Amino acid sequence: MELKALVLLLSALCLSDLTSTQDSCGKRLLVAAPGAFRIVGGREAPEGAWPWQVSIQIQSRHHCGGTILSNLWVLTATHCCHKYLRIIKSHFRVVAGLNVLSGPGDQTQIRSVREVKMHKDYNGITSDNDVTLLLLSSPLNFTDHVQPVCTPHNLAHEFILNFSHCFISGWGSPSYGGRLMNRLQEAEVELIDRTKCNLITWYNGIITENMICAGLESGAADSCQGDSGGPLQCYSEDEDRFYVVGVTSFGHECGLPHKPGVYARTSRFAGWLKASQGASVSAARRLNTRLISALLSAALTLL
Repeated sequence: MELKALVLLLSALCLSDLTSTQDSCGKRLLVAAPGAFRIVGGREAPEGAWPWQVSIQIQSRHHCGGTILSNLWVLTATHCCHKYLRIIKSHFRVVAGLNVLSGPGDQTQIRSVREVKMHKDYNGITSDNDVTLLLLSSPLNFTDHVQPVCTPHNLAHEFILNFSHCFISGWGSPSYGGRLMNRLQEAEVELIDRTKCNLITWYNGIITENMICAGLESGAADSCQGDSGGPLQCYSEDEDRFYVVGVTSFGHECGLPHKPGVYARTSRFAGWLKASQGASVSAARRLNTRLISALLSAALTLL
C-alpha cells in the first residue's frame, strides 16, 4: 500500500511539472521595490535581491551569468556557450538562489543542462543575436530565493512598461582584467539611446537594432568579465515587477566613459524565445507523458 501511494505521488509530481505556470514573474519577495537613490558603481546585492540571477558553471567554477525565465529555462549569452560545445554537457551546471560563490547556502538549487539552444544567426564577430536558452535537467522549485523574471512580449510592449529603474547584476570583476567577485554585485544603470551609443566617439555605428546600451555616460557603472549572459533588468512601476530587458553581451573594456555595456535586447527575441521553449517543452511533455503512463500502470498493478 505504501509503495502504491509513492508511485501515485511521483506521477502527480511529474504531471505538475508539465502543467505548472508562474504568474508572479519579476517579483522580489525578500527586497522592496527600488527607491529613489541611484547606485553609482557596484555594491553587494542584498540577499534575495535578484532571485532570477543564476551562475552558469563549468566544473563548479563560475563561467557566466544567466536569467531564470521559467522552472525549466534559463536565458544566457551565446558567446558563453559556442566555444565550449566540445565540453561534455555534464560539466555544465546552473546554480540558482546563489549569493556567495564560495559559500552556497541551503537556498541554492543546482541543475545540470539537458539542452543548449543557441540563436542560429549569432555572429561571433559583431556579437549580433547573442542569446541562448538552456533547458534544465529538472524543474527548479520556486522559493523566496529562486523566481522567474518577466520578459517583454515585443518591442511595443517594452516601450509602454514605463521603466523607472534598471539594474545589472553578477559576479564579474570590478575592473577590466580583474578577478571575479565572491558576492553577487548590483549597480543601477541608465538605458542609452541607440543613436547616441552609435556616435563616432562612442561605438561608431556597431550597435545593431538587436542590441541595447546601458550604463552611465561617465562609465561609473558597468558590467565586466564574468557578468556575461546575466540580466539587464528594469522595474515597471505600472506593473510592480521586473523585466529582463537585456542579456549582457559585450563592451569596450569596463567602466570607460562613452563605452557602456552592450546587451542583447530581449524584446527583439520574444518570438524566438517563445518558439524555442515551446518546441523543446512539447518533446519533454511527450517523454514525461510516457513516464507518467508507466508510473500509473505500475500503480494499477498494486491495487
